[in-house]
Amino acid sequence: MTKFRRASRTARVLVPAAVSVVLLAGCAQAPGGASAGATSPAGISPTTAPPTAGSSMTATPVPAGRPAPGSLLVSDFGSDTVTFVDPAKGATGSVKVGTAPYGLVVGADGRAWVATAEGVAVVDTATRQRLALVPYRTDAGPTGTGEYRGGGMGIVLSPDGHRVYVGVNVPGGNGALEVIDTATRKVTDTVPVGRRPFDVDVSEDGKEVYVTNHDSFDVTVVTAGTLAPRRIEVAPYGTEGGLGSWLKPHYTAVRPSDGKLLLPFEGERLAVVDPRTGRTTTEPMTADTHQHGATVTPDGTLFAVGTGPIDPAEDRGPSLTVRTPGGAERVYPLDGPHEDVAVSKDGRTAYVTGGFTRDGYWDGLSVVDLDSGDTRRLAAGSRPLGVVVF
Repeated sequence: MTKFRRASRTARVLVPAAVSVVLLAGCAQAPGGASAGATSPAGISPTTAPPTAGSSMTATPVPAGRPAPGSLLVSDFGSDTVTFVDPAKGATGSVKVGTAPYGLVVGADGRAWVATAEGVAVVDTATRQRLALVPYRTDAGPTGTGEYRGGGMGIVLSPDGHRVYVGVNVPGGNGALEVIDTATRKVTDTVPVGRRPFDVDVSEDGKEVYVTNHDSFDVTVVTAGTLAPRRIEVAPYGTEGGLGSWLKPHYTAVRPSDGKLLLPFEGERLAVVDPRTGRTTTEPMTADTHQHGATVTPDGTLFAVGTGPIDPAEDRGPSLTVRTPGGAERVYPLDGPHEDVAVSKDGRTAYVTGGFTRDGYWDGLSVVDLDSGDTRRLAAGSRPLGVVVF
């Protein structure tokens, strides 16, 4: 039986300065706000140059029609673009969207909605043009970059495609969930949520929206019809340390079988939250690494990104955990920190972004063959965070 190392984790809620210098992972609130610049892990030399941050397109000709099935779109948190990626060749072009894009989502009509520091960009992925930039109603302060910048973070489309829900970070305070009408491209409503809304998800029937708030240890459940918010604390290690704690929720996946919320913590615990009752149960995990991005495939398989150790003396390195609905796990080691993950339609390949919200990020993705376990690096984008598969 797997043991939960509660005592050791709790003792390391506030990381000693000597350890934090060598951290490749973690998200304790840092004073001052922005992260330092990129530091590529040793031995990494991308084979393809990333798109130029200041241009709306790379030199690659624009292909006609919609992106090819199986190709990717990533948000370039290190610049002001999104980048189109051929999984076999790398970047094929970029489009300017706005400062420090974070999450993104693509609708059935081929339009991408991208949460930037300035507003939500609307991109026609067939013509590779930005159609609009929808400004936020919420005052998120001056436009900035880096880990603690204000503006959009998590984002999701309603199942019917009529609304976009975006979490807006307000540095130093509680955030907001903004609702955008996709037809008018205007914000229609604003709902108060917790601090730093890392992720936004929606129930399969579209009746509830789930906002994962990193710095307030909770998920805000918002009823789509009334927009009434409900707070559920999700803190399997407790809330000791407050903003200085590393043991907070990051990303959520909605389990298809029953609509429960799956939140991985530290490669040790999977918090399973019933959004109807607010009850949380905990199951053991095995990767033993700080975890960020999470997604689930239609068959209920959970993918969780391990960014690296909080304490290198005790924890394991970066990885991708693939967990079956029955709880069996396979852990794929990765080279260097990563942030988020998307899975090919056939379920055989995972694409893990190397952007990372903290230092240690790199400009590309890890492509993981889930059958063989082979992993290769693909240079693409500038500090890519969000990723979708066409």
